[in-house]
Amino acid sequence: MDTKLNMKIIAALTLVHFTGDFYTSFTSPLLPVYVDKLALSMAQVGILNGVMRLLAFVIQPCVGYLSDRYQTRAFILWGVLLTVTCIPFSGIVPNFTLLLLVLAAGSAGSAMFHPSMTGMVPLYAGSRQGFCMSVFNTGGTFAYAVGPVFIAWYVGRFGLETIPYTIIPGCVVILFCLRGIPMPVSEGFKDSGFWGSLKETFGDVWQPIAIIWVVMMMRALAGQSFTTFMPVHLAQSGHNLVSVGLLISLFVLAGTASGLISGYLSDVIGFKKIFFAVHLLMTPALLLFLYLPGAWVYGGAFIAGFFGLATLPLGVLMAQHLAPKGRAMVSSLMMGLANGIGGLLSPLVGKLADIYSLETVLFWIAFVPIISLIPIVNLPRVGKDAGSLEFKAPSPRLAIKSESAK
Repeated sequence: MDTKLNMKIIAALTLVHFTGDFYTSFTSPLLPVYVDKLALSMAQVGILNGVMRLLAFVIQPCVGYLSDRYQTRAFILWGVLLTVTCIPFSGIVPNFTLLLLVLAAGSAGSAMFHPSMTGMVPLYAGSRQGFCMSVFNTGGTFAYAVGPVFIAWYVGRFGLETIPYTIIPGCVVILFCLRGIPMPVSEGFKDSGFWGSLKETFGDVWQPIAIIWVVMMMRALAGQSFTTFMPVHLAQSGHNLVSVGLLISLFVLAGTASGLISGYLSDVIGFKKIFFAVHLLMTPALLLFLYLPGAWVYGGAFIAGFFGLATLPLGVLMAQHLAPKGRAMVSSLMMGLANGIGGLLSPLVGKLADIYSLETVLFWIAFVPIISLIPIVNLPRVGKDAGSLEFKAPSPRLAIKSESAK
């Protein structure tokens, strides 16, 4: 395994990440169209988001566990293909059940490729783990920035029923990019069993990892509630489909920039200061997005996204520092299970919105980041906070064992 920075592999991982998340991003801007076409309630919108998050994120720890045990690219290849080929069929389904089925299948594919790829990043990042993790994360966030604009334009120009044609370019990109991705490095847990693997992975660090997870879950609850229900709120407020897509893209594009900035700064000043400042400012930023009138809402979307997504790559990297032998597992916990639990609360958010109004519910959810400051104070000191940027790569014994398994 190369312990130096390898930007070619980082770039390949990032591009495949972009492709998979590009198709996943089609869902949010099309929610108003699904609502009109299939007469969906806010509770059904919440169910859609909740099931997608369950399959896309909550099952990621299972895939992360298997990725740390077995040396294969199958999770990456078949996961991205499943996402690219299933989600576009949402444009031609005739009812809520089939819509739920195709979106669930695409989300399951997303759960398959994320843990393996995220776990590979620090192995090829050298001493720039924070920056490279942010670059990799940018592949996903940038996809969520441009994907909504593309699909809003595409549906407006060609119609909802033509979305399946978008499968073709996605498959071409995947086949091209996977040539640059090496075989994942197994951590040698194949003979350890489930509980043995967990003990080897977390050991005495399960408590600080749990604190990081709580922070990431609370961030996800606030951020996902806004990305799921703000398109519907904006459409109800008079914005057309293109405007809704642009606003969501601004939200995520700002997160792309802030993720890169926070990743770079984490290599310089550490994690805790960034977490505290970002989550403190996230609440007023979300409120600006909710209440700014007229054209000012575009600025509100950018500010909300800038603070709402800035810490996404940092939680993953902190956990990988604490549990370097289970990179895929801890990555799936921070980007998977945390986001999944946040998404699973969407049906409840939707039901409350049906009762009290969407604007009222989003107002109170905007204060979740303020509450998250309590666990942030107790975040562990890792990386620069602990006076070191060193990432503990797998031992030579495990690397040799992995090579002999090929």
